[in-house]
Amino acid sequence: MPELPDRLWKEYGEVFEEFDDLTLARWLAQTLAQLKGRALRFSHPLVGAYRLAAEQANRRQVWHKRMIAVPAGFTEAGCCRAPALPLFSRDVIETGLICQSCAETLVPLDELPAELLAAVKTWANEYAPVHAVAHWEEHRRKPARSYDKACEEAAQQAERLLAVAGFELVPRLLEFYPAVIWEDHDECLEVRPDDINP
Repeated sequence: MPELPDRLWKEYGEVFEEFDDLTLARWLAQTLAQLKGRALRFSHPLVGAYRLAAEQANRRQVWHKRMIAVPAGFTEAGCCRAPALPLFSRDVIETGLICQSCAETLVPLDELPAELLAAVKTWANEYAPVHAVAHWEEHRRKPARSYDKACEEAAQQAERLLAVAGFELVPRLLEFYPAVIWEDHDECLEVRPDDINP
């Protein structure tokens, strides 16, 4: 789900505010069970709903209360004690894998499985200069023949690289994590989820 205005995000999350702690914990556990074994897009509606519920659970510290059993295979996140559900983003070099419950670093880059670390670094180092085009300073924009053309080319490269991440790289993480979410958009380059195809 692309970034939404805070007002709209809050409105969407109101349904989970009405859940009592046990109902919220059960909903989260059942949803995790449905996510298990999948590499899902960040824009997937179920992922968006999970994020809203997880934010509410984090605020109320629902996972600390140990009211329900977590689905098999999900370990406890060191950052917030929720079941670990990592997000692979374009900022993986700086942030590692992000926790979907508290938005903190769940797995630092250097703690990724060794067999994937080189591939993740290669991908991230290829993506960084592509994304950077959207943030060129004025002095860089002028010498470019056409900044709009540079942005369009960068967007096409971003689409290709995000597809590589989502359909080739992230599924390999399923060997180590029961479910993984991947960022399928780049708002700075105006790349939308529907632009990313296998």
